[in-house]
Amino acid sequence: MKKEKDLTTIILLILSGECIYILPYVLARIFRPTFLDVFNLSNFELGSLFSVYGIVAIFSYLFGGVIADNLSPRKLISTALFLTALGGIFLATFPSFNILKIIYGYWGITTVLLFWGAMIKAARLWGGLNSQGRAYGYLDGGRGIVAALIGSISVFIFSISLTNDISSSNIIERKEAFKYVILFSSFLISIVGLLVLLFMNTKEDVKSANHSSINSIKKIKEVLKLKSVWLLMIIIMSAYVGYKTTDIYSLYASDIMFFDQINASKVGSLQLYLRPIVCVLIGLLADRTNSSSWIIIGFITMLFGASIFAVGIINSKMNFIFILSLIIVAVGTYAARALYYAIFQEGNIPIGIMGTAVGIISVVGYTPDIFASPVMGYFLDNYPGNLGHQYVFSMLVVFSLFGLIASIKFAKISNKTFKLIV
Repeated sequence: MKKEKDLTTIILLILSGECIYILPYVLARIFRPTFLDVFNLSNFELGSLFSVYGIVAIFSYLFGGVIADNLSPRKLISTALFLTALGGIFLATFPSFNILKIIYGYWGITTVLLFWGAMIKAARLWGGLNSQGRAYGYLDGGRGIVAALIGSISVFIFSISLTNDISSSNIIERKEAFKYVILFSSFLISIVGLLVLLFMNTKEDVKSANHSSINSIKKIKEVLKLKSVWLLMIIIMSAYVGYKTTDIYSLYASDIMFFDQINASKVGSLQLYLRPIVCVLIGLLADRTNSSSWIIIGFITMLFGASIFAVGIINSKMNFIFILSLIIVAVGTYAARALYYAIFQEGNIPIGIMGTAVGIISVVGYTPDIFASPVMGYFLDNYPGNLGHQYVFSMLVVFSLFGLIASIKFAKISNKTFKLIV
């Protein structure tokens, strides 16, 4: 019975952990060219929406961590899902740019203040003392499976909803087809919210309460004294820039490789299938060795792949090289992303301040939500063609180096030797 409850909990964490980000992130990542068209946005304006989300999220991370240390994860997660789905109803009306900013700011509250800290802490409790790599590998890998499946289903819904071929469809027809994608996403998020409310194992709530402290200021001071916390900020920020760069994969396929909007969307969707493979494999290997070693390998891989795009050697006649290079960047990105919460245990961060630690680290770690998308949008709008994409990947090269240095230092202070095999 306990195993069944544990399985139910991790499945619900996986479903909620990805579904809640379909509306704020996944749709714009998979359908970027279409998203820009139907909402009449430039790349910079879309980046500005993510920036609004990021600004609200920065404050939400801090206070959300404290909330996660004191309230029920099940209730926080389900409430966050219901409220996020509500925002999708308004998105489906294709509102003005100013209203879109309000919606994205609202999502910064629902997906972070109420959700993020609760999910991360619940995953650490599920992993216990000896399975942190597995817990976060399963979580992010499972989220990758969900994202990939939703992406494929969304592309299918979009394609069958078009009354004409994509090349001959007008903006009204594309809006109508994309509205069905948005409404489907909102419905799915609501269903997952209901499942969490009814079936998530609430034993985690008791564990969280047992470790909670009334004095939140004391918790924050305790967290800031840990050197590992400061290095984790850099590691997460650097890996997250890599993850934000996946937003432009479909645009690269459209602008540089000259794929049509449906095939470009397929590129954005299909690369998501790499995420579960990498995350689960890396998670299992990390439990046999240590997580920080595999994060180092992840940043090295990300650095190599980003460098290929940064030098600008890929053109429209090099489909194989494009796909291969995309895979290299994605593998490095997902490897680092899968484990940056697993190394909390290596950083000797007590479970009683886990939610607060997640909140404080996220304040810096997720600042790419504020600056990365507008910067990428500026490069892509002002330097059309390959040059703009080169600048974006050059930025990723720089952050890959930052992450590599920080992860090496983290491994040293946590007394973890570089080890990949038992």
